[in-house]
Amino acid sequence: MLGYDFLTRPKPIIREAAEQAAIDVRTEKLALYQFNACPFCVKVRREMRRHSLNIELRDARKDDAHKQALVNGGGKYKVPCLRISNDSGDPTWLYESDDIIAFLRKDLNLA
Repeated sequence: MLGYDFLTRPKPIIREAAEQAAIDVRTEKLALYQFNACPFCVKVRREMRRHSLNIELRDARKDDAHKQALVNGGGKYKVPCLRISNDSGDPTWLYESDDIIAFLRKDLNLA
């Protein structure tokens, strides 16, 4: 799975520096809880790469602190899960790869 992903991963979009900086500001309050070899996580990471999204990746399998945060905050030990912090720092937890991708496309106005 990981080898195929590496060999076929999409090329990231290239934006003007100011446009990329604006996207980076909007993604800095996002974190993706994921497993490295999970096919649904790979799907979300490929979409992130395609659109040059700098979203923090948190490995919920190898890092006990991330696993505990996922369970305590999201309510279940399931990936992928996108943690979305609002301006006051309150998180919303979004599960399901298709829902995460739809959220990113809508929230960031991606084509």
